[in-house]
Amino acid sequence: MKKAGKAVLSLVELSWSWLGGFVGMGAVGYAGQWLALHEFDRLFLIGSFGASAILLYGAPTVPYSQPRNVLGGHILSALVGVAVWQHQPGSLWLTGALAVSCSMAAMQITRTLHPPGGATALIAVAGDSRIHDLGYLYALAPVGLGAAIMLLVALVVNNAPPSRRYPLTWW
Repeated sequence: MKKAGKAVLSLVELSWSWLGGFVGMGAVGYAGQWLALHEFDRLFLIGSFGASAILLYGAPTVPYSQPRNVLGGHILSALVGVAVWQHQPGSLWLTGALAVSCSMAAMQITRTLHPPGGATALIAVAGDSRIHDLGYLYALAPVGLGAAIMLLVALVVNNAPPSRRYPLTWW
């Protein structure tokens, strides 16, 4: 349906997007609690996952929402962010700028561009000591595990209605 030259999102599509965002973020948050790592549970709800939820459930057909980009972009950016933090400590403005720009270059080179990955890299340097203490494990959990959980939810939610198909490409 169109209105004044612009597509209007149907209530059904809006509902599926909402459901995906709710279940996806809820599952990631619950995973942190379920792992019984009480200091770890909030770490699973990193800000970049909120942006990934918008892409995965609200715009599942864009290239940045495809599995290669979501997993690769987050994990690679986490690794880059941790490397910058560990090997170039200093002013936050410098480490933050390096982490984001280097993660963007790495994602472009590997064809895994996922805009929330920039935030994942920034969190690696700007996060608190709990993030820093994880070191490279940050790339596995919360980042890798959280992204995988969100992808699993996207596979279910985005393929439930006949109007959606996800992913468009796997790799």
